[in-house]
Amino acid sequence: MTGVAIIGVGDIANTHIEGYLKFKERCEIRLLVDRMVRKAEEKVEKYHLDCQVSEDYREILTREDIDLVSVCLPPELHCEIACQLLMAGKHVLCEKPMAPTLEECDRMLEAEKIGGGKLSVVAQNRFKPDIMKTKKFLDSGVLGEIYAAQMQSLWWRGSHYYDLCWRGTWEKEGGGCTFSHGVHHIDLFLWFLGDVENITSTVVNRGHKNSEVEDLSIHIVQFKNGAVGLAVSSLLHHGEEQKVMIDAKEGTIEIPHKIAVSRQLDNGYPEKDEEKCAFLEAKFEQMETCAYYGHDGQIDDMLTAIEKDREPLVTGEVGRKTIEFITGAYQSAFTGKTVTFPMTEKDLFYTKEGIMSKVIKFYQKTASVESFGDIGISVGGSL
Repeated sequence: MTGVAIIGVGDIANTHIEGYLKFKERCEIRLLVDRMVRKAEEKVEKYHLDCQVSEDYREILTREDIDLVSVCLPPELHCEIACQLLMAGKHVLCEKPMAPTLEECDRMLEAEKIGGGKLSVVAQNRFKPDIMKTKKFLDSGVLGEIYAAQMQSLWWRGSHYYDLCWRGTWEKEGGGCTFSHGVHHIDLFLWFLGDVENITSTVVNRGHKNSEVEDLSIHIVQFKNGAVGLAVSSLLHHGEEQKVMIDAKEGTIEIPHKIAVSRQLDNGYPEKDEEKCAFLEAKFEQMETCAYYGHDGQIDDMLTAIEKDREPLVTGEVGRKTIEFITGAYQSAFTGKTVTFPMTEKDLFYTKEGIMSKVIKFYQKTASVESFGDIGISVGGSL
């Protein structure tokens, strides 16, 4: 039985609690931690939990009955707390984004090596049937060489979204739509396409005047396998449509799921190749999928990794790659130069100090509240 603690009981903690409760025969929530203890007590009441509450996460470090910790805190707090937990030998499931800087990501990876626990970063979209099948479908090679890809991480958030005290600041949130929303689809983009060669980016804030950070970003990406990509993150899109599209030699595959195949007429114009499309759809349906959906799937994977002593699907190294993409995007946008990967400590934006020396504060925050209460969140989107 894996003993679980959750640090931070804001909105996303609900999803973690509900996920762990689906696996009662394998794990038990034994502690909820939040500096506002009453919020933790409300979660205990809401979910009828038989567990303790605390305002001090350091209690976990010496508790032998706690093996796995979900870190559900603002990104600026991830590194310090995760490192302490990992150094104490605890396993950590850290909410995305992994950390605001590559320097912090590398500290977390080093702590994992020293302490011996496992580090996984939340990327719950991987644990969706069509997305898991798409990854296996691409890996099978049936689509042939990948030519190009597009990612649209399009969301809508109103002005009150940035009233929350830590949101909308470079210092505490670490970035805008690219960092906090695009992270979901950037992870998929990299999972499907592989390592990045270079990135050229633009970021702006067009509609959120209570925020220092961007609400729209556009990225041109060169991948090491030769493919080219276009990625867009936004908080301005009414309807919240999200999409990944991959063009390859033998056809195009999209998420939400769609496969298209064209063949050429004598003049080079296309017509739909129904037979080949049906063939590819049949191949797609043969691909294995996941037993559990979203956060539930990732929690299942993490519990299995602990039980079988294997790596989780989304390792700390994987989480770092997503932060590398975002860091490269910001460095490109604020220096006006293309950024070549891999990024290292030699890059200006490797550290928080380097980032803060160059980023533009689009607007100054004028409204700030401690909490919205337990009113829930809307995840939106169509993936």
